Amino acid sequence: MLIFFIILYFTITLAIGFYAHKRITGGRDFMNAGRNLHPIINSFALFALWFGSETLFGASSEFAESGLQGIIEDPMGGVLCLLLVGFFYARKMYRLNALTLGDLFQINYGQKIEIMASVLMVLSFLGYIAAQLLALGLILQLLTSWSLLICMSTSLIIVLVYTSSGGMLAVSLTDFFQSLMIILGLIFIAIFMTGLTPGFQSVWEAVPASHWTFLPEKNSISWFNWIASWMALGLGSIVSQDVFQRVNAARNENAAVGSTIAGALLYALFSLLPIYIVLTLKWTHSASEGDLQMTLPRFVLSDMPVYLQILFFGSVISAILSTCSGAILAPASLLAENIIKPLWAKNISDKGLLVLTQFSTIVMGILSLWVASGSEKIFDLVGTSSAFGVVSIFIPYTAALFFNASNRVAALLSMMAGSVVWAWCFFIVPTEIDASIYGLAASLTGWLAGIFLWKNQGSEGK
Repeated sequence: MLIFFIILYFTITLAIGFYAHKRITGGRDFMNAGRNLHPIINSFALFALWFGSETLFGASSEFAESGLQGIIEDPMGGVLCLLLVGFFYARKMYRLNALTLGDLFQINYGQKIEIMASVLMVLSFLGYIAAQLLALGLILQLLTSWSLLICMSTSLIIVLVYTSSGGMLAVSLTDFFQSLMIILGLIFIAIFMTGLTPGFQSVWEAVPASHWTFLPEKNSISWFNWIASWMALGLGSIVSQDVFQRVNAARNENAAVGSTIAGALLYALFSLLPIYIVLTLKWTHSASEGDLQMTLPRFVLSDMPVYLQILFFGSVISAILSTCSGAILAPASLLAENIIKPLWAKNISDKGLLVLTQFSTIVMGILSLWVASGSEKIFDLVGTSSAFGVVSIFIPYTAALFFNASNRVAALLSMMAGSVVWAWCFFIVPTEIDASIYGLAASLTGWLAGIFLWKNQGSEGK
């Protein structure tokens, strides 16, 4: 029965993708849905963008283990990102009328910087997509007992079919449908779980007092790492193509602002539900201390009635599919528009751009599957990919958007210094202070060095 409804759900999702395909006329429509999304659709699309595997499994288990400080990165950082975009960035983003963030780098810094920035942005998505594929694979493996690689591959094929068919319109329409499934499913599960406890209040009282500590310890290392947790998604995802595409797909500037803020509020509210549900398992029902990110699905499968299993797995798959599809489309757009297209010998028509972007979605999917096959923890994949955006792109992007900066050398030094220092402190010589702090400082230093030492290096003469 459960498998039948999961198949039915996948069928509906694919049908929406095929419906959207009929309304796509070229590459621009594919990437920005004709800039005509209704504010309600777009609000739920922004909510669904964030409400993925890391919220359902990663953040809930992090809170169960570490308390409030464990969820600063996500969901708190995700809410911060959308609020910052809504209040400060959305209008300027929308006025660009560009297909990708890479287009801004091309306009301000020239083609070489455009390609480099786009490569860095594409790389930052690999871990994020991999996290969604890993989560989908774990869920399917729980339901089917297939190998994890087969489950991840099957999930990827489904996502690629409807994403490459209908582009941003398909992603947005499925996001709306999937958001309703997420909200409905989690509300019913929360009600059911509360009924198994002495009451809502008893769940919160069972949480250790230390879990409610919000501020870090009174030393510099703790404060720097606390700030880094906010930065990962809070700043890093501001320079994220998937956020930009949803802002750019709105029907007007006010809708872009309003839907982004509404998406932040929806995310802030409903991200509490999986945390509450996992808390009832950990303290009231003595959930396993081991793999907390899969404790809830196993409990649902073994202890809940079939109708709740259908609602739960429908909402889980909805959440992950919606995040995964948008996460694949975003770097695919960058790959097609800002990496392959500038290097192509001939001019590419709008129809040609459509085919190229569809091909790029497949490339991004395969690369992300390779990353996912070597990873085990969802939350870490997301944090690492978001931090990379902070240290590599954030400074030159913000400078270009708000100050019309055009110093090519400053942009190059900022991206290179931030990326190299972050990679050194993260992979080679791990530091007590989070690597993103060093990376952001290096990125800012590189930018300032370029500004003061090469004052006249504008984007002309690419």
